[in-house]
Amino acid sequence: MKTILTATFLTCLCITGNAQINHGYPINPVPFTSVKVTDKFWGQRLQASREVTIPLAFNKCEETGRYENFVKAAHPSDTYKVEGLSFDDTDVYKTIEGASYSLQTYPDKKLQKYIDSVLVIVAGAQEPDGYLYTARTMNPKHPHNWAGKERWVAVENLSHEFYNLGHMVEGAVAHYQATGKRNFLDIAIKNANLLCETFGPEPGKIAVAPGHQEVELALVKLYRATGDTRYLNLSKFFLDARGKYEGYDRNSKDQFRCGAYWQDHLPVTQQDEAVGHAVRAGYMYAAMTDIAALKDDSDYLKAVDKLWNNVVGKKLYITGGVGATRHGEAFGRNYELPNSTAYCETCAAIANCMWNLRMFMLHGDSKYIDILERSLYNGVLSGLELDGSKFFYPNVLSCDKGGSLRSPWFDCSCCPSNLARFIPSVPGYVYSVSDKGMYVNLYGANTADVVLKSGTHLKVVQSTEYPWDGNIKLAVDPDKIEAFDVMLRIPGWVRNMPVGSDLYAYTDKNIPVIDIYVNGEKVDYDMQKGYAVLSRIWQKGDIVEFALPMDVHKVLANEQVEADRGYLSIERGPIVYCAEFADNNGEVMNFLMNENQKFDVQPASEMFDGVVLLKDTDARRIVSENNYTTIKEKEDTLTLIPYYARSHRGGRRNDSMVPV
Repeated sequence: MKTILTATFLTCLCITGNAQINHGYPINPVPFTSVKVTDKFWGQRLQASREVTIPLAFNKCEETGRYENFVKAAHPSDTYKVEGLSFDDTDVYKTIEGASYSLQTYPDKKLQKYIDSVLVIVAGAQEPDGYLYTARTMNPKHPHNWAGKERWVAVENLSHEFYNLGHMVEGAVAHYQATGKRNFLDIAIKNANLLCETFGPEPGKIAVAPGHQEVELALVKLYRATGDTRYLNLSKFFLDARGKYEGYDRNSKDQFRCGAYWQDHLPVTQQDEAVGHAVRAGYMYAAMTDIAALKDDSDYLKAVDKLWNNVVGKKLYITGGVGATRHGEAFGRNYELPNSTAYCETCAAIANCMWNLRMFMLHGDSKYIDILERSLYNGVLSGLELDGSKFFYPNVLSCDKGGSLRSPWFDCSCCPSNLARFIPSVPGYVYSVSDKGMYVNLYGANTADVVLKSGTHLKVVQSTEYPWDGNIKLAVDPDKIEAFDVMLRIPGWVRNMPVGSDLYAYTDKNIPVIDIYVNGEKVDYDMQKGYAVLSRIWQKGDIVEFALPMDVHKVLANEQVEADRGYLSIERGPIVYCAEFADNNGEVMNFLMNENQKFDVQPASEMFDGVVLLKDTDARRIVSENNYTTIKEKEDTLTLIPYYARSHRGGRRNDSMVPV
């Protein structure tokens, strides 16, 4: 990473000093800064993010001219040819956000200095009133062809002015929290204040719905960081503005003509089916959940519940991926879940995790964490090379023998920079607290400093080889003797519930009894919303132990999913498996499976950093002989690897992906 030349530094407004901020949710996640991962699985991924993905993203921002856009915007000229995509600025913002998350856990003065040098050129590109959008500012007479002739006129279409601002705000808040410096936050506040002055329901202001949702989430974060309620109110205004544009043909079945592509076909409180661009939808649903909590809005609550039921009941892939169709990177019809043409954009899986965390925080039900975990281990990790250096944009569920390889960057690199910011935040999904006590949502070896809502500090040490092994040991060490609940998530894949709907079902119907021990003695517990609730007086030295059975499950899709009729999928624990050509003599599409299929669990320490493989040595496949005149069954060995670990051993390169 080269040091960026300095430019004029810009200062702005101050944060509210002693604001009383409403966090809204009855359950709050324990910050990722309080959770130190100690296991190999996530430890390797966090290290790869810190040492490979984030530096790579910064380098690509430099190599591809994303920094140069800011330099040009600081010195506008009608001779500049505005190239690239209108949202290229966001790759800079998202990478700074990810780097800021990393800094909070792994301080790095060199990285801080580098970010400061980037922020100098970002500040130089901001116009005096706060407007910051290089696709217009570098050449106001001939801006990007998606930008529109004037500010804001194309925000419902392709300008991405609000989308850029949203990612800038999220990056700025993360940077301020990491460093205490205001050099990025002041830029974001000035730009957000311009939005507050320009948009809203008041006379003379513009009433418009953003084409690509993101700013709604960011404004909530800025409200939490500053206590300024204008940002929260503007977030809700942008959501409320949807479904009101008279220029759309509401009766059209074309998602682009009726506004469904960007979820503008109906007011958000009337939407009950997930439609359109899956990433935009995921960000919007997450923001709607924020508003439901922060504004105590029952209409928003009913809407997000209906939308969640539709996604999980009819539009979710077994990998936790969402977005069935390449046309518009969008949700398909109900039960339309093709495999070879599945889109499942990596960004959509990330948005799905973000939304489901909020749904859990609102409702306290483990079914939301079940979806989050499924998306995390399969839909998200699939998009990232094991060493953190290459990426998938879409994630298909089946492919021909040629396959495809991940790419080091894309023309539209929303997914690489999104992974750069998301992976460092994963430890923040592990624990949560409520008035009742502490939730344990995800499993993996770690140490954590958990502060209960009562103010009691818990030192928590989790020991496990999860996701390969289900044995969990939890040391709960409060700083004082106190009665509270520890709520242990018993995953849906243990309770015969792959997802919280009838979209998928296991062929085996066994529901094992989970024995839980505290200090070596078996204890009784209540099951509440998928959590084993341990209610007791806790004191120093308490040890909780239990085992989640890691059975190999065979999964059937609902019969209404036409693409999955006659097929089984295989999973073990939170991991969905796949058959890859390299392990199966170049053929994987002709294996016969049945509900009684048995698999041996085998470690593979020499491959893929120690993943667990599944093997069936008595498998059968259909083969042809005598120039296809004879078709018969043949005994063979079937080897399965985790879906996220596929495509590391040859195939076609997927170098470019540009959104519709």
